[in-house]
Amino acid sequence: MVHKNIQIAGLHQKPILTDIHYTKNNQKKGIVIFCHGYKGYKDWGAWNLMATEFAKQNFFFVKFSFSHSGGTVKQPIDFPDLKAFGQNSYTKELDDLQSVIDFIVNQEEFADQLDTENITLIGHSRGGGVVTLKTGEDSRIKNVVSWAGLSDLEARFPKGFKLWWWKIRGVGYVVNGRTKQKMPHYISFYKDYVQNKERFNIQKTAQNLNANHLLIHGTNDEVVLPVESENVHKWNPKSTLVWIEKMNHSLGCSQPYTEKEMPEDLKKVVQKTIDFIHAQS
Repeated sequence: MVHKNIQIAGLHQKPILTDIHYTKNNQKKGIVIFCHGYKGYKDWGAWNLMATEFAKQNFFFVKFSFSHSGGTVKQPIDFPDLKAFGQNSYTKELDDLQSVIDFIVNQEEFADQLDTENITLIGHSRGGGVVTLKTGEDSRIKNVVSWAGLSDLEARFPKGFKLWWWKIRGVGYVVNGRTKQKMPHYISFYKDYVQNKERFNIQKTAQNLNANHLLIHGTNDEVVLPVESENVHKWNPKSTLVWIEKMNHSLGCSQPYTEKEMPEDLKKVVQKTIDFIHAQS
């Protein structure tokens, strides 16, 4: 069963487009909620094939686009709404994830399919940092999994003259190498971080996590360096760290992805994640 583009009402005036994948049977299933990364969205790359695999292995799989990822209801692929993209913040992403969790666990339509005592959050790249932070806030989360995830949100911001110029202009731009769009970041993004710096401290959160914690990283990741997962593993020695040899940051995926099967690296990541979840049962 696949339900596409469900509109969840979030806290920030834009819908959270959400997909649900599951095998309809009489079994209650562990809930898996996936968060994409920076300049990503729920239909990027091989994420649909990934969702199908989790559903085949009897999970209730949920993926969504953050409300301010730059997509729209009419055009959920890529970035037609650059203003929304520029207005994004870590607070909005954490709030969106909370809205999705609450929506899923309270859906009577799926009540006979859901094991609400078995919730796993998975995040890729920046999403790995987001799910770690949310797990520290929500005691319902049993497992948290970071794929090529961040260890330090502050390190992503410019420093010195670049930060000063961003504050003066009120907006900075990054060029999307694939779409060639000049993608804005309003200074409100940085101000949100400064105002909530303690909340967004991945080190502090990791040190106090009670959930089962898996980190997967590719040795050839040049976007989020492998040392970031090493850092998180040091902060939470109870976590499990898995290396995928020669895997890049996109887990072997690209956009658009036209193959009928997941790339080999993503297959490994998905299976190691599923094995980890089963091991916690």
